[in-house]
Amino acid sequence: MTAPRTIGTMKVLWIFAHPEQRSLNASLMRDGLRELALHGHESQVSDLYGMGWKAVLDAADVRPVPASGSRFAVGAEQERAYLGGEQSEDIRAEQEKITWADTLVFHFPLWWFGPPAILKGWLDRVLVQGFAFGVRDADGRTLRYGEGGLAGKRALVITSVGARESSFGPRGIHGHIDQVLWPLLHGTFWYTGMAAHEPFVVHGADRLGPAGYEDVARGLRRLLRGLPEAAPLAYRHESGGDYDEDLTLQPWIAPGQAGLGVHEVCAEPAPTG
Repeated sequence: MTAPRTIGTMKVLWIFAHPEQRSLNASLMRDGLRELALHGHESQVSDLYGMGWKAVLDAADVRPVPASGSRFAVGAEQERAYLGGEQSEDIRAEQEKITWADTLVFHFPLWWFGPPAILKGWLDRVLVQGFAFGVRDADGRTLRYGEGGLAGKRALVITSVGARESSFGPRGIHGHIDQVLWPLLHGTFWYTGMAAHEPFVVHGADRLGPAGYEDVARGLRRLLRGLPEAAPLAYRHESGGDYDEDLTLQPWIAPGQAGLGVHEVCAEPAPTG
């Protein structure tokens, strides 16, 4: 399922979720796409509001639609429809874009500490069981957290917030931005096998003037130029020996520590005895 990638070139699927084409985010997307093209990268865009994307997962996503009164077992029905080529056409088209791409950009304003509902609906409807997760190896082992249907692909979040940078920092009232975005970075991207990059965050977006915008756009262009060789976040692989059979970190890893940060690789003492 994973498209091979030549280092230095990318096939980028840019998933955009903002209702206003004159917004800061839309301007950044256009700048970013121009930068990608300038350096020979290929790109496709899924502009969810522009597409009129259906955000709500329901039984109409699969064919044939489950009979009235029957139980709609979401995961099983999505997998059956995916394997049987019986998904709705809009879902199948997005999965084809994902298969083509090696890098996925998720671009949205941060609303209530998460992506807009239309993007959450894209994730619910497109990353179905059997395609993105719930994939097993030859021994029947479920592949996830560094493996899975989207292994080998990379994911980058581009988002904007109204708050100043310090308030999303390590001691900020809103929480550290990497932890705020943990459900996406680790729970969605890494779970399905995609390696997540450090997110690109525009702070103080509501107060950004022309000079500030140019600084941000310059930073985004610089990030995209370096993205092919950039190292993603070093999350731990489920199958790498760091977790026990209950999916809990081994006792010698970050002993005495807890929290989300322990799931990133750092120097630890090796087990003894």
